Amino acid sequence: MNSFDENDQRNHPRADDSEFTQMANTLLSRRQWLGVTGVGMGLFLGGQRVVQAATTRSPSQAGPRMGFSPIAANTLDTVTVPAGYQWRVLASWGDVILPGGTAFDPVTRGTATSQSLSIGDNNDGMSFFSLGADHGVIAVNNEYANYEYLFAHGRCSSIEDTRKAQAAHGVSVFEVRRISGVWKLQHEARLNRRITANTEMRLSGPAAGSALLKTMADPTGTVALGTFNNCANGRTPWGTYLTCEENFNGFFGSAQSLPENAAYKRYGIGAKDAGINWHPFDGRFDLAKNPNEPHRFGWVVEIDPMDPTSTPIKRTALGRIKHENAEVVVNADGHVVVYMGDDEKGEHIYKFVSAHKFDAKNPQANRHLLDEGTLYVARFSTLEGQPHGAGEWLELTHGKNGLTAEAGFKDQAEVLVHTRLAATVVGATTMDRPEWIAAHPTQAQVYVTLTNNSDRGVKPQQALNGPNPRAKNIYGQIVRWTPQGNDHTSTSFTWDIFALAGNPVLHKDAYAGSANITPDNMFNSPDGLTFDRDGRLWIQTDGDYSNAKEFAGMGNNQMLCANPVTGEIKRFLVGPVACEITGMAFTPDQKTMFVGIQHPGEKLAPSHFPQGGDAVPRSSIIAISRRDGGMVGA
Repeated sequence: MNSFDENDQRNHPRADDSEFTQMANTLLSRRQWLGVTGVGMGLFLGGQRVVQAATTRSPSQAGPRMGFSPIAANTLDTVTVPAGYQWRVLASWGDVILPGGTAFDPVTRGTATSQSLSIGDNNDGMSFFSLGADHGVIAVNNEYANYEYLFAHGRCSSIEDTRKAQAAHGVSVFEVRRISGVWKLQHEARLNRRITANTEMRLSGPAAGSALLKTMADPTGTVALGTFNNCANGRTPWGTYLTCEENFNGFFGSAQSLPENAAYKRYGIGAKDAGINWHPFDGRFDLAKNPNEPHRFGWVVEIDPMDPTSTPIKRTALGRIKHENAEVVVNADGHVVVYMGDDEKGEHIYKFVSAHKFDAKNPQANRHLLDEGTLYVARFSTLEGQPHGAGEWLELTHGKNGLTAEAGFKDQAEVLVHTRLAATVVGATTMDRPEWIAAHPTQAQVYVTLTNNSDRGVKPQQALNGPNPRAKNIYGQIVRWTPQGNDHTSTSFTWDIFALAGNPVLHKDAYAGSANITPDNMFNSPDGLTFDRDGRLWIQTDGDYSNAKEFAGMGNNQMLCANPVTGEIKRFLVGPVACEITGMAFTPDQKTMFVGIQHPGEKLAPSHFPQGGDAVPRSSIIAISRRDGGMVGA
């Protein structure tokens, strides 16, 4: 998520006490929740109740060990980690990674040229690709740019400004080495690369060549320029990086009035942009001049981090939505499954199942697995008053489930370009802003963060339902599901709520949260979500950091660690002022964790991270390790 997102809940007005009481009367009380979630830390697991107390379980039943002392919430302008841990800045916005670049200039904040040779702004999802014990490549999204810091004058007001902003977006790929125990950025290494809003890319899959993707500059509908607003990510087992285009709609606009367009409306596209202001200077973003250009964004893009000359590929078979991340799983039968969330209020959860199977012995043969397969969208069934239930995956294939020409879809390309419209036709469940999805490393179990939704229970099309049980949901929740028969290709699953975020100090009803939320670990707006190889679940937040009213006691945005078996949650990290904690990757030995600190000091909040003093705040990647050299979290 980024600060241009109209769904951002950081400034959500506080409902008065009577309003909260009225809403709570329609929901499970906290006492009821404790009753249905079992004894001790027990929760519904895959639709079945776990009632043993954590202390009575064998080590295997108790889940992974979380071997650190949890930290308290705070509002400091720094990174706080547990005793026995340390952190260092690895890379920041503006650090040079290509030959010819110049060091970050805190006065001018650089030029379009210098930015194109340096790490982009607002790092988000990332992956680490190992090249040996002490050498690797990091690929990281650069979601958007903070204009208050990118430009000394604070706004985009020329073609030079536009090119600079476009160069701050996209993806940064750079080598890192561990030298004397410290990971360091390699500034002009062979594999370093910048991918921006103007990098040439190829459109592939069923929608490539569609009339909806053709423009004056590209009459073939197969060659696109750039990627931007890349939120989270994915990593394939054949060694490529998946970057996911999210709130692309805000980059388009026009000085002219536009005709009514249902597809535009569903994706939030209109004459008024999100304040990015590219369209007055770059006609590609003027909807009146290039009405099909927005259709070329909202895709998952595959990048080869080991070949800086390779062309990124937009995989249209995975659908066009406001993608958060793309969680890749190789099913037991070899089919590749990709789980995806659409990050907007009332949108949906998707999965893609490849037509062909993964071949571990022939990586090159896997390079087209994401071009052929079946896209599905989730429908959750609800038992009234219960935080668990069943669900099904609805196929999004032309000619099935009402996706016909009569419904407005003349072929599969139109189903994929207008994926959201197709999901509504088949009857998908509206969700509270699906963010990251994470699959357990050893079990057929999948988790999703539903970050918040002020429209839940307010707008008729967003009535309360099982996985989204609270009206005006300002805190968010984490839902998980288990596919039938432990088969990720199955069209049936069972689900439950792993954690309902809340504030148990202020509330005694459903807004206090589930049984595993306490005054010592409370948080709001779960966003980033990642498993380590031992099965610890890492939760990152992007919520209200006011530390006041409904969010009192939560402090700055944070990262927590959860045991998926017992439900126990511990706070591991607190970030600096006005930041989002987002993006995570581990070295293969699990002794270093890379974490993103995005937009510290956004909207001119008083942060000077990471340099301190009166320095310009800069989004950064930090490296966290244990002082004794052990595995992080263990």
